[in-house]
Amino acid sequence: MTEITHEMALKGLEAGIAKASEIGSPSSIAIIDSGRNLLAFARMDGALLASIEISQGKAFTARSLNMKTGDVTEHAQPGGAFYGIEVSHRSPMVVFGGGQPISLDGAVVGAVGVAGGMIPDDEAVAAAVAAAIEG
Repeated sequence: MTEITHEMALKGLEAGIAKASEIGSPSSIAIIDSGRNLLAFARMDGALLASIEISQGKAFTARSLNMKTGDVTEHAQPGGAFYGIEVSHRSPMVVFGGGQPISLDGAVVGAVGVAGGMIPDDEAVAAAVAAAIEG
């Protein structure tokens, strides 16, 4: 199975920082591997302190479920199939947009989590990171 290399992770961070700068959304960006271990992280100047852990939680959630975190939101509401998932693990599951799996050669090999802006901003930055890594 192909893995995200250090060079690929750095390329992803660069793309994410460029996108966040372009849209005026200082962000924390976390990239994890297939085992949910942190590969690369950046906190831009001006990003909220809370964004550090939230970005990592979004990446963890996206890889754990192999889906975008924004797609979990409706299912995590009271009565939903995933209700309570955000407190089901030692590491926090984050159930709002900004986390996205990363795939290479048809397999999920990691994820990116972005926090610091409004949800659409976080999702746009995460998409830029994933696109840069996936090629």
